Amino acid sequence: MKEIFTMWKKTKMVVLVALSAGLYAAVLIPFKGFVLIPGITEIRPASALPILFGLLFGPAGAWGAAIGNLIGDFFGSLGIGSIFGFVGNFMFAYVPYKIWTNLGVLKSDDLEPNLKSGKKIMLFVIVSILGAAACALVIAWGLEVLGMVPFAALASIITLNNVIPSIVLGIPLGLILFPRIKKWDLLWTDIVDEEDTLSGGGISRVGGILMTVSILFGLVGGLLAAFGVGQAMFYSGFGAEGEVGSTAVLVIAGIGTAGLIISSFFQTFNKAE
Repeated sequence: MKEIFTMWKKTKMVVLVALSAGLYAAVLIPFKGFVLIPGITEIRPASALPILFGLLFGPAGAWGAAIGNLIGDFFGSLGIGSIFGFVGNFMFAYVPYKIWTNLGVLKSDDLEPNLKSGKKIMLFVIVSILGAAACALVIAWGLEVLGMVPFAALASIITLNNVIPSIVLGIPLGLILFPRIKKWDLLWTDIVDEEDTLSGGGISRVGGILMTVSILFGLVGGLLAAFGVGQAMFYSGFGAEGEVGSTAVLVIAGIGTAGLIISSFFQTFNKAE
């Protein structure tokens, strides 16, 4: 997690934050009229961007996704829930690059997100799902804490709303953008200081596994607990009259959220042998 703070010393990274935030907001705002949950969320083809921001721009992409979403909220959905929206969208971009580099699926000397192999495309799908799920977990848990929206309804809608664009649009966009970002020397791994990211391989892999388990435990466990108190998924969840603010949902989803945050403190790269 150190790199999300030290990156602000790098002019290129600050520029990438502004670029990511501006682009994300610019694609979000035109679709604000296509509302899924009034005052909460809408159809979001822009959800294809945070995954790419994270893999290409690292911590700059995470800050950009968070700030861009907040800017978008000013055009129809700004409220106390925007706090969790900020954190959730940060995680939407942050989780993919942490999982990509820490889970141990790729060799430490072949971590570039160039999507040139079946393994990298498979991993892109995995990190897209986990990034979308992390975003959904944080936001749905936060609004459950506030008693605003049922966890099961919001978590399922956000996850699906994020996953589909991330995969369907994200893969072709990634194939197009990576060579250009690489050519322009804008990959975050080529900009940040090595000492801000390197750590022992074993520690990094534990962090990647803990992050993955925390996201799945929080989201799946939270959904099961929500079903137990009468909540339902998707739009049916708004008419199910299930209990909002259930202790079981808050605790289970809260544990997953806490695990997600704790795992974020593990370093980013496996040190090359």
